[in-house]
Amino acid sequence: MGDVVTFKKPSLKTKAKGKTLCKNGFHKWKILQEKKFDTKAGKLVTVYRCERCGEQKVKAL
Repeated sequence: MGDVVTFKKPSLKTKAKGKTLCKNGFHKWKILQEKKFDTKAGKLVTVYRCERCGEQKVKAL
């Protein structure tokens, strides 16, 4: 007979690392582009991107 290899299931903690925080609204925002000019609003804007999930938000100054 051959050797029996046991496989370990990944824990729930490692499976959901970073996903549950963003899902509950706790993003890790990092500035992607600062002082970009928005022509429609006529204001300077800053673009933020979440490091975990990649979602973007724009904030006017």
